[in-house]
Amino acid sequence: MTAVASSSLFLALLLTATPNTPTPQNAGTQRPVQASPALKTSTAKNPSPVGKRIEHLALRDVLGAARSLEDWKDKQAIVVVFLCAECPLARQYAPKLGELAVKYADRRVQFVAIDSNQQDTLAEIEHFQRVHKIGFPVLRDPGSKIADQLGASRTPEVFLLDAAHVVRYWGRIDDQFGIGYTRKTPNNRYLQDALEAVLEGKTVQTAAVESVGCRIGRVSRQPKGDVTYANQIAPILRARCVSCHQTGEIAPFPLTTYADASGWADTIREVVETRRMPPWFANPKYGKFSNDCRLSDEETRLLCTWIDNGTPEGSSSTPAQEPSKPEFASGWRIPKPDLVVRMPKPFKVRATGIVQYQYFTIDPGFKHDVWVRATEGHAGNPSVVHHMVLFFVPPEQKEPRPEDPLFRTIGSFAPGTPAMIPPPGVSRRIPAGSKLVFQMHYTPNGSEQFDQSEVGLVFDDPQRVRKELKMNAIVNFQFLIPPGERDFRLEADDDFDEDTLIYAMLPHMHFRGKAFRFTAIYPDGKKEVLLDVPHYDFNWQNVYWLAEPKLLPAGSRLWCEASFDNSANNLANPDPTRSVHWGDQTWDEMMVGSYYCCPAHQDFALGPPRVTPKGKDRYEALFRYRPSTTPKSIYLAGSFNGWKKDQQRMSGPDKDGFYTASVALPAGRHEYKFLVDGKKWRVDPGNPVQVGKHENSLLVIGP
Repeated sequence: MTAVASSSLFLALLLTATPNTPTPQNAGTQRPVQASPALKTSTAKNPSPVGKRIEHLALRDVLGAARSLEDWKDKQAIVVVFLCAECPLARQYAPKLGELAVKYADRRVQFVAIDSNQQDTLAEIEHFQRVHKIGFPVLRDPGSKIADQLGASRTPEVFLLDAAHVVRYWGRIDDQFGIGYTRKTPNNRYLQDALEAVLEGKTVQTAAVESVGCRIGRVSRQPKGDVTYANQIAPILRARCVSCHQTGEIAPFPLTTYADASGWADTIREVVETRRMPPWFANPKYGKFSNDCRLSDEETRLLCTWIDNGTPEGSSSTPAQEPSKPEFASGWRIPKPDLVVRMPKPFKVRATGIVQYQYFTIDPGFKHDVWVRATEGHAGNPSVVHHMVLFFVPPEQKEPRPEDPLFRTIGSFAPGTPAMIPPPGVSRRIPAGSKLVFQMHYTPNGSEQFDQSEVGLVFDDPQRVRKELKMNAIVNFQFLIPPGERDFRLEADDDFDEDTLIYAMLPHMHFRGKAFRFTAIYPDGKKEVLLDVPHYDFNWQNVYWLAEPKLLPAGSRLWCEASFDNSANNLANPDPTRSVHWGDQTWDEMMVGSYYCCPAHQDFALGPPRVTPKGKDRYEALFRYRPSTTPKSIYLAGSFNGWKKDQQRMSGPDKDGFYTASVALPAGRHEYKFLVDGKKWRVDPGNPVQVGKHENSLLVIGP
């Protein structure tokens, strides 16, 4: 289905469900595999343990006490769950596991957690247990021996044993949390259903559901080969990964040491082979982007070879060089900010569930227009900040509007989003008297958290600014997506009546978003795809900055196409049974193609109108305008002539292509624009001062 309109308006991708199987980004993961006891499931590498009796399980807990199955010989069931201190899904499920342990304690059910990850230290495991208030034993599995014995491969992964220590269920806890989605409540409670069946002496109807989560970081086999961490891998991680994968940043675990990289080796291979990491969704067939963070084929080959060879660290003659933190990571990727805008106070993020968008307003006290040449958002608590937008509300507007983030964004933060640094001479303008507003989207991580995020602004010298970077949006809000529709399509476009430079593009949809494409249609009918995102993921709000600005001549169109999946196959879908319309909340939908641009002929070096004194409080202003194409007429209209469209015709062109008009004016503030061919209003391309909702050019004369 297709609707058309015209308008001028780390968490999840680190995980997967099926080994070596690409995952549709909009859906998050494959549907769970279910089986009855007669049809026990297995992965490509691990046979099903369902029906197998566990003879021996003995480990030490975080306090050093020895634990074994004999300790719980009086229990009717034992839930063995493999966890990881740094795995996002393990963190999300930890509170739920604690609740289940309390719920079933009176029915003689024992919960036991096992950490088999070589990268998790004893201190990290103890911290994980304390922060998430896990009241049952957490055991450490050195060498991953118990994980190997049971065939565990991911975290979280559950093995339900009956009173005879026979595995009766294997797999997921439930389907509330997954790759790229969080539900208010689960649709399927696999572990609870299996527990009820075992306790009632019944057959477990769904005996295996393939686990979703992080790969267990097993001990590497004997390393070999000449691709080493020291010589090849550390530099790749430093260049491509460490800016996010370090303590205090957005990624759920660090990759700053050999132990980190080796422990997460299997997960690294999985996400780079399926090209889910680094997070980049643009189709490489179209366009070149300055912030393209993809691994090269050679970098991917080196990483996979290193992992296949047992993750060799490097010989003593070539000591391993840890990937040092980039210089900007603990500070800024931009020059030192002139102003750091911070949320007024910390915001408490609940441990679980869904947090609605939050808004916080700040008055920066700008007495004059401020030009911003670079911005960068810093999440105060990256573990729960999904994304952040800082936008301005001009003084003539009393309250923020839903469309403000589409047109007035100054800075932002989202996983994978770079700092905003336009080309030299191109800057964003914040009008004098504007308020600044934070829009915050939080994702709970399993424990109560606090956040106080900030955005750094680097101001530009107004004398150096040549172009104003504008933010526009192409929007289609007239739609209704039917229930269950797998490929609902929308279109919208924008016309350009003057030469325009496109600098960057940002597609935006919600959880049902599937794909998005920007196409330039030139005056001669030629089409050029500027950006194609075939697997849109709401979890990554990427801005795609062109390596070179794209010129769209007057008469061009920018055409946006979007598709949505409102079916049950889309696991991120909040409710596939309802019709979906436009709305701000993520359970509704949007179709927005934002882009950064400016008029191609804009050049503030031309200067505003030249003013000559002509006596007491009298002046003569010379207005100049140079169009990109030869017009039939150009008129000057403004507050000084009642905005009459046909009173002040400009003469020209002169030898330099300028049309001019001289006007006698008194001292004061004078708003104006140029009217081309009786229908196209143009601001003065040489005057950086614009005011009001119509953004009229402003000339101030006199003291």
